[in-house]
Amino acid sequence: MKYRRFGRLGWDVSEIGYGMWGMAGWSGSDDKESLAGLQRYVDLGGNFFDTAWAYGAGHSEELLGKILRANSGKRLFAATKIPPKNQQWPSRREFSMDDCFPPEYIEEYVHKSLKNIDCDVLDLMQFHTWEDGWLDDERMARSIQDMRASGKVRAVGISINRWEPANGIRAVRSGLIDAVQVIYNIFDQNPEDELFPACREHGVAVIARVPFDEGTLTGTLTLDSKWPEGDWRGTYFVEENLRASVARAEALKPLLTPEMNMPEMALRFILNNRDVSTIIPGMRKLRNVEANVAASDRGPLPRGRHEELRKHRWDRVPTKWSQ
Repeated sequence: MKYRRFGRLGWDVSEIGYGMWGMAGWSGSDDKESLAGLQRYVDLGGNFFDTAWAYGAGHSEELLGKILRANSGKRLFAATKIPPKNQQWPSRREFSMDDCFPPEYIEEYVHKSLKNIDCDVLDLMQFHTWEDGWLDDERMARSIQDMRASGKVRAVGISINRWEPANGIRAVRSGLIDAVQVIYNIFDQNPEDELFPACREHGVAVIARVPFDEGTLTGTLTLDSKWPEGDWRGTYFVEENLRASVARAEALKPLLTPEMNMPEMALRFILNNRDVSTIIPGMRKLRNVEANVAASDRGPLPRGRHEELRKHRWDRVPTKWSQ
């Protein structure tokens, strides 16, 4: 495992982090299997975990707490998120701070996450939805400053809506936040246009989420793919999206080799970008943990392969199903 600097905070974090949504928000989750995967990740040198209260109403946070306690002698970084009060993902321009993150609500969820994880201080607390317009409300800056001043939160970040990387640049430039979580992968390259340069200028860490495009970049989706009732992926991969996603994945297959499958290629593509502090693939099974960590060992892609993949950029706009 290799490590990268986490923005101006200076933390040395593993460049492959651990996304913990799947072990509480997707079907087929098993706590025993999840804990085994988390521990294997730590054993392989991983130290950055990303969870959220919304992942199983605190259940994912509780699993993280168990791993932190089991490895109390190691420096592990815990990042979580405050859910929007109106429980609406993604946010919309018309949502106010009172709709989503009134000050007393922010404080309430800091305490909930501390209790779930069973720790005295959270390394990174993130807003699970974001609108740059909330910065017009002076209470937002005050709430962020109060979180740090309380001693219960070391750093504050935002999680940007799907396919809206520009809706976070103002927050980066404000100096109020320490980290940005954004979708960045072979298809979603648009954070490179404006967001990443702003983060670089202001020393804001970048957490790259959805490296496999919700499963498209594993290369396993087909036009017949189905998910159990209640599984989030069933509402995301509607026919329109599934058809387009499968076609895009098929177009990448000529670039694969016997030594490199699509998930590895997807992770190593992101590793080529030094603006990224850590990548947070969702992992539940031991074999996935081991394979994803191995991508760090192999390093960024050769320049020629990376340039070929840049041609597969897919600029998308939010829709009613993109959530």
